[in-house]
Amino acid sequence: MNRFYMGAIIFLAITISLCMVRVIKGPTRGDRIIGINIIGTKTIVIIALISFLMKEVYFIDVVLVYALISFVGSFAVARELDDDSETLSDEPFDDGFSADDKRESAVFAEEVLHD
Repeated sequence: MNRFYMGAIIFLAITISLCMVRVIKGPTRGDRIIGINIIGTKTIVIIALISFLMKEVYFIDVVLVYALISFVGSFAVARELDDDSETLSDEPFDDGFSADDKRESAVFAEEVLHD
């Protein structure tokens, strides 16, 4: 059974190196950020597997702290990207519907909800 877990750790390490290629090449910031998040998640799994193999419980604390830091980092990056996307476009949003179409849809929705 230990061979299975060691094989899983090696497989995850190989896939982390593939994710590193995506982080380095890009082509967009979103690809790089997703690659970094995947690397963080796989690192958490590797640490948990090592904890299981070594029968050391304190590594689980490390995994929890690492997961929390990864989540907070992902959240911060997502907010930063959201702020950047709002500043890139100063034009108002146009959904392709006229004001009359929107009023008709609102009236129809009210009729359906009240029936």
